[in-house]
Amino acid sequence: MLELFLLPETWVVFATLFALEIVLGVDNLVFISVLCERLPQEKRKLARNLGISLAVISRIGLVFSISWIMTLTKPVFSIADMAFTGSDLILIFGGLFLLLKSLKELWSWLVSHTEVNQSNYAKTGLVVILLQIIAVDAVFSMDSVITAVGLTSEVPIMVAAILSSAVVMVLIAGKITHLILVYPGFKTLALLFLVLLGGLLIAEGFGLHVNKGYVYFAMAFGLITEICHVLLKKKQRKPLLIKSKLKAKFKRKATAKRKTMTVNNLIGA
Repeated sequence: MLELFLLPETWVVFATLFALEIVLGVDNLVFISVLCERLPQEKRKLARNLGISLAVISRIGLVFSISWIMTLTKPVFSIADMAFTGSDLILIFGGLFLLLKSLKELWSWLVSHTEVNQSNYAKTGLVVILLQIIAVDAVFSMDSVITAVGLTSEVPIMVAAILSSAVVMVLIAGKITHLILVYPGFKTLALLFLVLLGGLLIAEGFGLHVNKGYVYFAMAFGLITEICHVLLKKKQRKPLLIKSKLKAKFKRKATAKRKTMTVNNLIGA
C-alpha cells in the first residue's frame, strides 16, 4: 500500500479528490453550522464536531462499499424515456429535503425572527439536529463518493483524501460558524446557497446536469459582495465611534470641571 503513494499519479489523483472533498465538505459544513445555531451555545461545538465526524464515517463506509455503490448507477425504473437509478433517487429526495429545510430556515430567519421564536430556536434537541445532519451527510457523501469512484478505484487514496479534508473542515468550522453568527448577511447568503444546492441536486437527479462551476462562481461573487458590504459598514462606523468617544471625553471633563467648581465654592464659603 505504501508503494502506491510513491507514484506521482497517485498524488495527482489525491490532490483532485482532496479538492473535491473540500468543496463538498464546505457545502455540508455550512448546513451543519446553520443547524447548530438551534442549539444552546455550550452544545454547538460538540454538535459541529459530531456532524463532521459522521460525514467522515459515512464517506469512508461508502468507499468500502464500492461494489454496492456501482449498483446504484444501474436503472431501477423508467418513466416515459427517462430512466432513474438508485443514486438519482437519493439525489432527488436528498435535494428535496435540503431545499425544504433551507427554505424553512430562511423563512424563520427573515420573517419570523421574534423573541418568542428565538427562545424556541435554542430548544431544539441535539439528537434531532444530529438526525438532520445525518440525512444531509448521506446525500453529500453519496455524491462525493460516486464522483471519487469515477476518478480512481484505489480505496487508500480515497480514504486519505477524506481524512485530510476532515482535518481542514475541523480547523475552519469555527470560523464559518463565527461568520454566520456575527454577520447576519453571511447567514442569509449561506441559506440561499443551500437552497440553490438543493435545487441543483434535484436537477441532477432528473438528469439535468448543471455545471457546478457556475453555481460556485455565483456564490463566490455573493460572498465577495457581502465582505465589501461589511468592510464599508465598519468604515462608516469608525468616524461615529471616534465622535462618540470624543463626546464622552468632553462630558467627563465638563463633569470634573463642575465638581471642582463646586468644591471651590464650598471652600470659599
